Amino acid sequence: MGRFARGMRLSANIFFIAAILLILSACGSGVYATRGGSPPASLPSRPTCEIIVDHRCTKLDRIPTQWIHAAKAKLHIAYGHTSHGSQLVTGMEGLVRFKGPLYAFNKSGTGGALDLRDTPFSESYMDLGYPDRTKWEKETRIYLKSHPDVNVVIWSWCGQVDASEAEIDLYLNLMNALERDYPSVHFVYMTGHLDGTGLRGNVHRRNEQIRAYCRANNRILYDFADIETWNPDGVYFGNKYPNDNCDYSRQGDGKRDGNWAIEWQKEHAEGVDWYKCDSAHSQPLNANLKAYAAWWLWARLAGWDGR
Repeated sequence: MGRFARGMRLSANIFFIAAILLILSACGSGVYATRGGSPPASLPSRPTCEIIVDHRCTKLDRIPTQWIHAAKAKLHIAYGHTSHGSQLVTGMEGLVRFKGPLYAFNKSGTGGALDLRDTPFSESYMDLGYPDRTKWEKETRIYLKSHPDVNVVIWSWCGQVDASEAEIDLYLNLMNALERDYPSVHFVYMTGHLDGTGLRGNVHRRNEQIRAYCRANNRILYDFADIETWNPDGVYFGNKYPNDNCDYSRQGDGKRDGNWAIEWQKEHAEGVDWYKCDSAHSQPLNANLKAYAAWWLWARLAGWDGR
């Protein structure tokens, strides 16, 4: 009897260790519990680990077509923004012209398109910091009450991430409260655009505050600023005082005398490697990359593991 009990305890311990290793493996990859294979029948629950969408997520051809279709079938997105945040939408509009109807979207999801409701709130010109730092949260609650089909909410900053630590904490706390009160909705965090003040600037510190929170608390982050920090070849400009227009300092002395987006566009074929589109405050390539990353985000929210 004692030998049998020891054997049962050993089997239980092995099973427990295997389960823990499986969970740690999934978290290390930052993926949903549903991985690989065919898209799941319904929108996955919130991720058990963080989803960080940044410059590493701008390779459009790496997103399996099945997950593009899954996103269009499953997601109902409300997106609030002002001018800088419009880069995602204008980039996505240009992508449809560039690549075709696979990437189609509209405000209702009709015709097999992605349901992306662009600035659907009562005041269309509003973001995370305008007209103040709380109205977006109130508008989100009002909209979700009357549109219970919405399962993704994303808001962008304009310049107001240049704030105090306490003001960013307010943003994070408001997002946390929304997540608590609407457990079936995916809320996407976002960093603010670059402002040319570099790695020692306040914008970088506040963006790092948002990133750290998302990593520590298994949140979903669209890293707007990080996408503006790298060109498509993986060249890093973060230490060269880049701004939202993609200007940077060649010598790293703060005197901006280069523009990584324009330089890359000149070296690559328009209509083949990149496409023209409106890009508020910036260059077409920036909006291209924001659109690619947006579709990466949509696919991840639909259940793709990002591999």
